[in-house]
Amino acid sequence: MSSSSTTVSIQDLEMSADDMDASKGAEIYQEHGCLVVRGLMKPYLETLNRDIAQAVIESLELLDQAKQVPEGWVTPNGTLFLPAPKSFDRDKQIMVLAVSYYSSSAFLQSALEPRALDLVEAILGPNIELFLNGQCLYKEAVGGHPKNLHQDSAYFEHKFEGPCGMLSYAVDTDLVNGALHVVPGSHRYGSLQHVDTFSHLGLNSDEWPWERAMPITGEAGDSIFFHVKTIHGSKENNSPSPRPVFINRYRAAEDYVVISGTTTENRAENEKRAEQAKKENQRGLMVRGFRAFHATQS
Repeated sequence: MSSSSTTVSIQDLEMSADDMDASKGAEIYQEHGCLVVRGLMKPYLETLNRDIAQAVIESLELLDQAKQVPEGWVTPNGTLFLPAPKSFDRDKQIMVLAVSYYSSSAFLQSALEPRALDLVEAILGPNIELFLNGQCLYKEAVGGHPKNLHQDSAYFEHKFEGPCGMLSYAVDTDLVNGALHVVPGSHRYGSLQHVDTFSHLGLNSDEWPWERAMPITGEAGDSIFFHVKTIHGSKENNSPSPRPVFINRYRAAEDYVVISGTTTENRAENEKRAEQAKKENQRGLMVRGFRAFHATQS
């Protein structure tokens, strides 16, 4: 199985937010499993970066209260830490920062951006809900964690199409500070077997080295839309400044998770209960269209 990135260029994947054509964007997304929209999130950057900086201060102040979990350590505000490299001045580094729709109004506003919703509607249909509460992945300076190539479906496999993710750069992002890498066309490979890695579930690095993926560098405010089965990941941040990204995820209103996991062990346990998974209690905030009532809803 070879990567299609050898025949796809970044120009094949990108368009500008200033003259974005949602229909054309949906065609690119459906063909390649990813789409780059330059400048889409620029209106939200100033406030969102302020909230990110505040969450970092708060999380570090709470680090001595962090509790160990299978994925690492979680502070009372919800920030997830991983083991830090030896070069750090502490033994834990931030991975998932506690910035969400519950803590940042700018984050929620970014999820409601009309141009983003126009695109998602062209991809998923008219009735769209938010999946999860927004996610801020944070690579600390000088060695911030890598995230091996993986599919998001390993973490949350859905009954139907699954979520469309929108990952946006909060700062200018290049090959030094951890640009996202994608494998165009890999959404057609189905759900692949994942293994346990330093940063949770990932693909076997012998079979999926970085050379099989295309790096997407960009400016703060650039957004990358990607399919739940598109292979993607990012290398370490070797710059002197942190590299945060923020992710909004959308799915069709009738879709739902059937298997979730963060390690091979807990995913295997959840696979046993996949047939019992139901839409009830998985409803998200509607951002387009209408959710019709069904008698099975609780």
